[in-house]
Amino acid sequence: MKKPANSSKSASKKSSLVKRRLAPLATPSDLTANATRDLSGALNQLLADVFALYLKTKNFHWHVSGPHFRDYHLLLDDQSAEIFAMTDPIAERVRKLGGTTLRSIGNIARSQRILDNDADYVQPLDMLAELQEDNKQLTASMRIAHDLCDEHGDIASASLLENWIDETEQRTWFLFETSRRGDSTGH
Repeated sequence: MKKPANSSKSASKKSSLVKRRLAPLATPSDLTANATRDLSGALNQLLADVFALYLKTKNFHWHVSGPHFRDYHLLLDDQSAEIFAMTDPIAERVRKLGGTTLRSIGNIARSQRILDNDADYVQPLDMLAELQEDNKQLTASMRIAHDLCDEHGDIASASLLENWIDETEQRTWFLFETSRRGDSTGH
């Protein structure tokens, strides 16, 4: 059965409309379409994890209690600010590559690999241990993204990731040292 002429024109018009809607977001790049897709996907996944880690760190900052409240509260505030500072550069990097980035909390929830903690109360040392593991997980994910950058020749994203890996390793170290008990250090 032959399609009516209007159906063909309608499909063509719809295709043209979709292309025009996407065209303004297609930032020119010397990278291949596959590289743009792969790198944007990896960076968006990292962005979702960074937002999840930021909110968890801030949550623990707001809800920490106990004899070391001030120290933990300030540490987690510093760390959450450092984590949040990664969000805009990651998203802008995706756009510079020609991709599009996360648009909503729903996007984050569907993409994040760092698990939420909605518990009413978490012991302070458990908070630190959980954040330590989450930062280690983020470091591993960033290393994988870095390898992808190397594979596609994306030096700029790789450079950013190198700095963020160092920052994430420092957060992991600080969380580890802060959570050590006096009897485990000999002091």
